[in-house]
Amino acid sequence: MFVDQVKIQIEAGKGGDGCVSFRREKYIPKGGPDGGNGGKGGDVVLMVDSNLRTLLDFRYRRIFRAKKGRPGEGRNRAGAGGEDLIIRVPPGTIVYDDVRNEQIVDLVDAHQKYVIAKGGRGGRGNATFATSTNQTPRQFTPGRLGEECFLRFELKIIAGVGLVGFPNAGKSTLLARVSKATPKIASYPFTTLAPNLGLVEVDEYQSFIMADIPGLLEGAHEGKGLGLQFLRHIERTRLLLFMIECTNKSIEKEFAILGNELRSHDEKLLKKPILLALTKSDLKIENTSPSVKIKNIPVFEISSVTGQGIKKLLREIYKRLK
Repeated sequence: MFVDQVKIQIEAGKGGDGCVSFRREKYIPKGGPDGGNGGKGGDVVLMVDSNLRTLLDFRYRRIFRAKKGRPGEGRNRAGAGGEDLIIRVPPGTIVYDDVRNEQIVDLVDAHQKYVIAKGGRGGRGNATFATSTNQTPRQFTPGRLGEECFLRFELKIIAGVGLVGFPNAGKSTLLARVSKATPKIASYPFTTLAPNLGLVEVDEYQSFIMADIPGLLEGAHEGKGLGLQFLRHIERTRLLLFMIECTNKSIEKEFAILGNELRSHDEKLLKKPILLALTKSDLKIENTSPSVKIKNIPVFEISSVTGQGIKKLLREIYKRLK
């Protein structure tokens, strides 16, 4: 199951309380204070794990608490600090303060870490209160509470190329053809209900990540179909591959509609490099090719069934990504 939005609550650890204690040694029945300080509470740390692809784990656990610091002890022994809590997230996770609706951090790079909540400071033991006029203090301070916050995670997948097209344009079939990904493929619309990623190997030591998102409908930026839910996943792609059936009688019009949906979502999307793949060339009438003229957009005829034009397309994609 693909999950790309979750809300969680996190609490850093409370600091340990300070200790009230006095030395008790032979011949010194009323020794001075020796209560130690409490340990610091554990932090909550977010860390990028490149092996993760979804926020599914957070669907079943919504509250995360770091360990508390240990209280201080006699003989001036400080309490142990609480263990930090490491929360692993997939690359491309954007973290928001869900109360203020403000972005906190964008976690992209592998092993990137961010301390999202700091543990509370440990309390002071009575030894720290001793003065020349108060040699037997009984004061101490409790440990402070750790930081607490309510977060919203949004995942935007990271890929070299994103596939853009209407339902049944052949996006999932292409991904299955050129990678080891196994997206669901069928002849009815919205077979793809979640983004799929695949590693595409062009030649030895030449590869890139391809992302297939659910098909768009006209009006996707307004919430029609599944487009609004997944359009953000192509924001991080470096190149867009528009896919339209070669048997379509209005390819230029369909291309314009797709472009308008992306522009309405985020006009910066159309500043990325764009290629156009005319799919299902095995279904066209022999010796006929659609006449397509779209300014500055390279056009490729492909068939994911026969493999026609696939290698040429992949090499062009890799060339542009490089």
